[in-house]
Amino acid sequence: MKRSRSRKVVSLADVANRLVDPLLSRRAGINTMLLASWDAIVGERFAQTSRPERIRWPRQAGEPESGAGFSPGQLVIACEGASAVFLMHEERQLVSRVNAFFGFPAVDRIRFVQKAVAPEQKRKPLPPLDRLEQKRLGDMLAEVEDPALRQALEKLGTGVLGRNKRTP
Repeated sequence: MKRSRSRKVVSLADVANRLVDPLLSRRAGINTMLLASWDAIVGERFAQTSRPERIRWPRQAGEPESGAGFSPGQLVIACEGASAVFLMHEERQLVSRVNAFFGFPAVDRIRFVQKAVAPEQKRKPLPPLDRLEQKRLGDMLAEVEDPALRQALEKLGTGVLGRNKRTP
């Protein structure tokens, strides 16, 4: 008798979130849902130039069993350039939006840190050199004796010659 097992289809994002959320929560006090919803929280204008870094929760006096209660934390937001100044003017509204996202008063203040936020754009690889260009580059570097210098110059020459081949 053959048993059929029911396989549940699970998205990769769900699996990744289950793995990453505990780490983010422990290290930064945030979760992947906050990161994914950041565009909606700050709006299009600041989505590319800001991101939540962490939530710093105040240390509770006494033991957890003492009933000290919950205190809202400080949200640390990384910003590029002038975005920090503009976001500072909207701090109360941001606090309100973040708390609405969590569904409870999770933060009561924001600290802005200026740093690079936008991911670096990956450049398209340059087209490979044809035989004529490889020979031309080899002839230019024929007298270079140091192997490390020659390798560096070949890489530079390949980039320069390849860039000239690129069409706009």
